[in-house]
Amino acid sequence: MGLDTYYFETDHNFNTSHDYKVAKIIANDLIEEYLENQLFKTAVNDSPKNPTKLNWTGNKSALTELIYALHSQGIFNNGNVDIKPIVTVFERTFNVDLGDFYHTFLELKARKINRTKFLDELKESLTKRMDKQDGI
Repeated sequence: MGLDTYYFETDHNFNTSHDYKVAKIIANDLIEEYLENQLFKTAVNDSPKNPTKLNWTGNKSALTELIYALHSQGIFNNGNVDIKPIVTVFERTFNVDLGDFYHTFLELKARKINRTKFLDELKESLTKRMDKQDGI
């Protein structure tokens, strides 16, 4: 059973001429927002509950080398980010504690031979994989 709105719309002591219409517009906007939120929650809840966990199984200096290389290239936030938040994301993502990564970087810089050992190995490994797939 619906409410007869005629009395609300015509009673000037109760409202102005367009109060009811504005209230309906606002109510519809709120309903739309609510439904969009419910759809978003449903979409999020439909995603896998336990995504694949990735654990870094290489050595910590290799990951530190990779992170510093990505930071040096300005890969994240157009290069407008400090190294610490990047390290934090990698630690959480790959379930690893890099500890004093600044010290590790200093050790990488102090290497006499092959300062970018891990990156060079990555490049070589990827090139071999591509060559193998190409039948070379």
